[in-house]
Amino acid sequence: MGAPRLILASASPRRRDLLDQLGATYTSEPAHIDESQRQGEPPRAYVQRMAREKAQAVALRFPAPDHLVLAADTTVVRDDTVLGKPRDRDEAMAILASLSGRWHTVLTAICLLGEGGMACEVVATRVEFATLTRADCEAYLATDEPWDKAGAYGIQGLGGAFVRAIEGSYTNVVGLPLWETWRLLCARGITTALNPAEPAGTVGADR
Repeated sequence: MGAPRLILASASPRRRDLLDQLGATYTSEPAHIDESQRQGEPPRAYVQRMAREKAQAVALRFPAPDHLVLAADTTVVRDDTVLGKPRDRDEAMAILASLSGRWHTVLTAICLLGEGGMACEVVATRVEFATLTRADCEAYLATDEPWDKAGAYGIQGLGGAFVRAIEGSYTNVVGLPLWETWRLLCARGITTALNPAEPAGTVGADR
């Protein structure tokens, strides 16, 4: 029996780009779950639950052992408060103002669900924003970039101009920490550009 087919439980173009960067072959299937935070739920527990529930929802449609489901959830945390995707311009402005001139933390949980069970990791990255003027925020909010992103910014786009410093994984802030993802995939036998499948007839050959 060959390796299971990899399913990415996300429609995020950023996560697809990062998985493409690894050279993995996969199918993208969004989970469509309720992403509400429970009352009193700590940020780390929240992102891990979201990633688990996304993986479980998609695994109902693409079960093991033929499939392996990779799910992720990313959130921005300031003072233990989860800053999700802005609902409107006023909320986006308030989020950016709260991040201005300060450090915050980006948490991403990744879960891999298949025949061997569920493996999960939570990765944290600290990000420092420059001090922003209202004009800076208004110019950014005039673009399409902030609206589908936790914390109302995208580090890989124009929002990267606001970032003065970063401590930890850059790809974690984008939405999929590559080192941890690659390690999980390798452990389940998923081929990537860094661990290609052995060509036929090469087993035991001199190198």
